[in-house]
Amino acid sequence: MRKFFALCLASVAMFGLQTVNAGDLKSGLQVDEYPPAFYVTDISGPAAGTKLCYRCQYGARPVVSLFVRKMDENTTKLVKELDAIVAKNKDKKMAAFVTVLSDNPDAQEAALKKIAEDNKIANSPLTVFENNLGPATYNIAREADITVMMWVDSNVKVNHALAAGKLNAEEIAKIVKDTEKILN
Repeated sequence: MRKFFALCLASVAMFGLQTVNAGDLKSGLQVDEYPPAFYVTDISGPAAGTKLCYRCQYGARPVVSLFVRKMDENTTKLVKELDAIVAKNKDKKMAAFVTVLSDNPDAQEAALKKIAEDNKIANSPLTVFENNLGPATYNIAREADITVMMWVDSNVKVNHALAAGKLNAEEIAKIVKDTEKILN
């Protein structure tokens, strides 16, 4: 009996408590999935102060959608770089929006407005979702600090999911490069 419990504990230690590697973390819609509608409160975009569905507004256009738990320095760098890509690709009708997941969305408003203003983020609305789980149909993992999905023609082409502390210059470059996959 003791051997059985020791074996169970060893199994839990080996399999149940493994850390998630960046490539192993699954969050959000996966490639070839359809992005359904969801509503956010716009903080810095053209509809600031209103609740709307950017997914609906952008339709079949090439879209970058970020779900973030916080707007730290690296996340802001990523958004700023993606915002520049959107500006360069207005002729292709490219769009992007950032959804901050928060159990207290009202508390995010002032900080997000300041981030957008200080960093001149003009083409990618910063929005908030009403809880820290995200839309149920999007399957945002609790372990994911950042989930980036890119779609065109309502079909997900790119998914990046990063745990806390994993977003760095190399990951930002990979994500920015992947915008090419929705612009062809």
